Amino acid sequence: MCVVCPPTLRQAQGERTNYRKELGLEMHIHILGICGTFMGGIAVLAKQAGHRVTGCDANVYPPMSTQLEAQGIELTEGFGPEQLKLKPDIFVIGNVVSRGNPLMEEILNRNLPYISGPQWLAQNILHDRWVLGVAGTHGKTTTSSMLAWILEYAGLNPGFLVGGVPQNFGISARLTDASFFVIEADEYDTAFFDKRSKFVHYHPRTAILNNLEFDHADIFPDLAAIETQFHHLVRTVPGNGLIVSNGREAALDRVLQRGCWTPVELFGLHHGWNIDADNTVFLDGEIQGTLQWELMGKHNRMNALAALAAARHAGVPVAQSLAALSEFKNVKRRMEVRGVVNGITVYDDFAHHPTAIDTTVAGLRSKVGGARILAALEPRSNTMKLGVMKDALPGSLKDADLVFCYSANLGWDARESLAPLGSKAMVKDDLNELIEAITAAAKSGDHVLVMSNGGFGGIHEKLLQRLAK
Repeated sequence: MCVVCPPTLRQAQGERTNYRKELGLEMHIHILGICGTFMGGIAVLAKQAGHRVTGCDANVYPPMSTQLEAQGIELTEGFGPEQLKLKPDIFVIGNVVSRGNPLMEEILNRNLPYISGPQWLAQNILHDRWVLGVAGTHGKTTTSSMLAWILEYAGLNPGFLVGGVPQNFGISARLTDASFFVIEADEYDTAFFDKRSKFVHYHPRTAILNNLEFDHADIFPDLAAIETQFHHLVRTVPGNGLIVSNGREAALDRVLQRGCWTPVELFGLHHGWNIDADNTVFLDGEIQGTLQWELMGKHNRMNALAALAAARHAGVPVAQSLAALSEFKNVKRRMEVRGVVNGITVYDDFAHHPTAIDTTVAGLRSKVGGARILAALEPRSNTMKLGVMKDALPGSLKDADLVFCYSANLGWDARESLAPLGSKAMVKDDLNELIEAITAAAKSGDHVLVMSNGGFGGIHEKLLQRLAK
């Protein structure tokens, strides 16, 4: 299947932009929870669309604060009701905001207009574009970045919003005059007043279903509940669109079996899209070319297959997509080398779910062979803090030689959970003590893999400085 973007879709975008300018429809929007990656991306898109953008958050600090201020976006610390004096046309609400928030309570009391971030995005940015949405428990940011880069390489100038910073672009969000828009389609809930997954608002023409596991235990009771949300997404993809689905995932098969009205291309199986150990890419058994790049791990090869299929649907030949991926630079915080000191390499990775941890460690192992891997882990996500995945942690860290776990603010005993790893696991409640323990253990030739979905207290720079001494 290979469909080019209809001229009417391209024309609609330009007409919409001109129409708004002629009628003076630029708005002042005030974003609550603006410093999150997603809401910060919306802020950038809104600013590029010509709106006046202001925002607030509980923690306004670099790098997000400086990125937003560089865009001319005014930021306010906290959620004080005095912000109503800004008199925006509408308040855009991030899902970090809940009832009891003083600014939100005053917005409700005064019956002022408000909307969720995903709905604002759908109505004001996505509604007349060819949306390529990337969903899945793992790999959304990397696959979205691959897909956006392929379209860029092909000269299609896509807009995009992803949950990280693709190093080929240097920014997490971009608005263009082109019809194509790549978005990381997150299954997390939309807002306190809309408990549907974010991705039901996006109405993609091309949808990638990368994988599906239980996660977000703070909002989903079980895997079946997440499968229901994924089927809501499937219901929104048009009949002349395309669903690209991981053929190895039983959960995704169950989702599609509930009902599907769109052509489906599978990847990861002998039929459909596949890739072998030599990175030769196949489609229905026919060789398409070879993937030549520096990325590690089977998971990234699967991500690449999904991106190749989605790009082909948008009209990009596979050979051109493979050429683009040979120049793909990955995303910040995805096995990113933060420094090398005295022969010790320190990496930063966003892995926080046991499956992602396992995949990340295995990918590094395939690269470094028998060299020692020292894994430093911060179980920071809401799911990890609840302890839902704690029993899976030891198995996910099996390929590491030493494990260092930061256990501050956990509601469960990390020492007990990591006990199956024996003497190779160390747990510390104090960050400085953790850094000292890693420093004492590390020696030339080691690889220190730091994994967290947060800042981890700036451990990377602190560790590099300590190792240098």
